[in-house]
Amino acid sequence: MITHLYDFILELGNGFSFVARQKRIHIEGDDFFVDLVFYNRLLQCFVLIEIKTDKLTHQDLGQLQMYVNYFDRYEKQDFENPTIGILLCADKNDAVVKISLPETNKTIIASKYQLYLPTEEQLIEEVKKEIEKLESNTDNA
Repeated sequence: MITHLYDFILELGNGFSFVARQKRIHIEGDDFFVDLVFYNRLLQCFVLIEIKTDKLTHQDLGQLQMYVNYFDRYEKQDFENPTIGILLCADKNDAVVKISLPETNKTIIASKYQLYLPTEEQLIEEVKKEIEKLESNTDNA
């Protein structure tokens, strides 16, 4: 699924450059892995993508926020814009998302970048296709 989303994002163009898949972040003895890391030349910022095949939880949002914070503190250069985090999931409760993120949040959901990022509908459709493929392969196995 990660490979297909990687291909999908790069096909969109609009300044995306691939940085890493399963990027290891080491924090004082603990290892974490960001699913996909891109850099957008037009926006001059990192774009982190996390993929969840289940219903989104507040823990998922916290995990992505930690990754965004890490990139902003340790990877981003002074001249670059804040990191963007995108969490793709099979299902979500909009109220949980709204309550889990600060009202002034611009790191996980940033509307000013929508001109360069794929639309929400494009991302949702791509995730649905990949889940269907995985389920189909599981049923055939």
